[in-house]
Amino acid sequence: MRRLPVFFLLDCSESMVGDNLRKMEEGLQAVVQSLRADPHALETVHISVIAFAGFAKTIVPLVELFSFYPPRLPLGGGTSLGAALDALMSEIDRSVVKTTPERKGDWRPIVYLFTDGHPTDDPEPAIERWRARYAGSATLIAVGMGGDADFSALKRLTDQVIRFDEVRAGDYKQFVDWVSASVLARSQRLGEALDQTIELSLDKRVLSLVKEAPPPTRADESCVTLVGRCQRTRKPYIMKYERERQHLGTSEFQFEVALYRLAGCYPLDESYFDWTDPRTGDLKVNTSELMGAPGCPHCGNATAFALCGCGKLLCIDGPGQAVCPWCEQVVAFAAGRASDDGGFDVGRGQG
Repeated sequence: MRRLPVFFLLDCSESMVGDNLRKMEEGLQAVVQSLRADPHALETVHISVIAFAGFAKTIVPLVELFSFYPPRLPLGGGTSLGAALDALMSEIDRSVVKTTPERKGDWRPIVYLFTDGHPTDDPEPAIERWRARYAGSATLIAVGMGGDADFSALKRLTDQVIRFDEVRAGDYKQFVDWVSASVLARSQRLGEALDQTIELSLDKRVLSLVKEAPPPTRADESCVTLVGRCQRTRKPYIMKYERERQHLGTSEFQFEVALYRLAGCYPLDESYFDWTDPRTGDLKVNTSELMGAPGCPHCGNATAFALCGCGKLLCIDGPGQAVCPWCEQVVAFAAGRASDDGGFDVGRGQG
């Protein structure tokens, strides 16, 4: 039986922390359940999952549909699109059976790339290699999750770029249903001369084909992520602040400022650092731009936003001495407000 290889290339960067990562896991599971209900898909579809953050790695090699079990997705710092494409091409070389004069190989692979941010590596060599050697024999659909994805880079990778915007309850379910339907359509029509372009059936307010990409920006400014450690347990956590714009001024003069409001503080495990690119550069954010300070998700200390002299964040329960879980030095914290002197700079993640 000839196989239909389906690759999911999933952005697991810091900006996906919280509901976004959970919904991606649940969405992948929903797609698999839908495919298993179709006899054509059950016979032909094989699935692989490649995750990428600061690094990229195959976390599920190409397996038949009934043996596939949706994995727990990792989380890391960085959005290494170039590394993700290299991992994808290596996986295709390794697992997709090519047609020879002696045998029929696998059907044309389908790749679904999901990302919500900007590449933090240089993806151009990998994009050029994909277009030169793989684009003619595989269908790649790139999905930008929201308006902050780098559609310019995605359009250089493939002509099939769509933008997903979740504006109402139920939109994400519609999106997952569309992914399932697009795989089913191909599995049911194997052997036919198929048009490889995308067929869109969702509300255009939710899912739209990107025809012309906006000009690229230098950084992903949709959110700010900050990593700290619990003083008591030494376990890491991540704080996420999402951008919102505020209009300020008087009746005669108006201007807009971008601030970041706390979205949540989430526990991490040590595997986060395995998926994080340490070459983050000197990325900083001033605390005057951040609204809200969470408590520690591990021990419940009053604030997870105390800065040690080593430049790392930790949790404390109030003024007094604490042992930094990063550098093991004793640090004294006094009562006061950062806003008294305009805030302070703190190292931020790549998003």
